[in-house]
Amino acid sequence: MVQLHILSGKMAGTQAVARRFPFRIGRAAAADLRLDDAGVWDQHFRLEFQPAAGLVLTTEREAIVTVNDQPVKQTTLRNGDLLGAGSVRLRFWLAETRQRGLWLREAVAWSCIALVTLVQIALLCLLLR
Repeated sequence: MVQLHILSGKMAGTQAVARRFPFRIGRAAAADLRLDDAGVWDQHFRLEFQPAAGLVLTTEREAIVTVNDQPVKQTTLRNGDLLGAGSVRLRFWLAETRQRGLWLREAVAWSCIALVTLVQIALLCLLLR
């Protein structure tokens, strides 16, 4: 997941999470992240996941987007990049990963070890008689 921390504008202090791609940012009601601030276009930019490149930011039409204060049309984003769209500033961040519980796998592994140990003890008892 990708997080966009909104640093300035009307929604400053909030964050948006992108779970599906492409993730569209703009003023339009159809945008995944709707920013109603000065200088933000209806379809300002989008984030896309490309397996070979990673997360790619692409601007729409003639919109201007800055990444780390450098104007771009398309670029691969890195963790912590500062994005600018109109009067809004956003911080691009990769969300923390959640580790799934492994208790079931551990229980199965320990059960198998215990079973093998018991079988070996039983075989030793049979052989020593």
